[in-house]
Amino acid sequence: MAEYDMNDPTDLDIMRGQFNMISADEWEEYIEVAEERQIGYKNVNILKTAQRKAGIAKYLSPKVINWVLSLVDQLDTEPDEEE
Repeated sequence: MAEYDMNDPTDLDIMRGQFNMISADEWEEYIEVAEERQIGYKNVNILKTAQRKAGIAKYLSPKVINWVLSLVDQLDTEPDEEE
């Protein structure tokens, strides 16, 4: 995942755009994978928060958006045991 500057409005817009492209159904899939991999209670809860706010990034802080995007990147890159 790219490093974003939390003080740069352009970077914040890019992060919000990436967050808004993920649908609630896709968040549900990420939550299921996160629970299977047991990545931690706080991480699963923040993914559930992201699911509730799917498509409306303006209600989340830049720090939270960065956190969930890094979790998405982590869940996408780690090999899935089922495959």
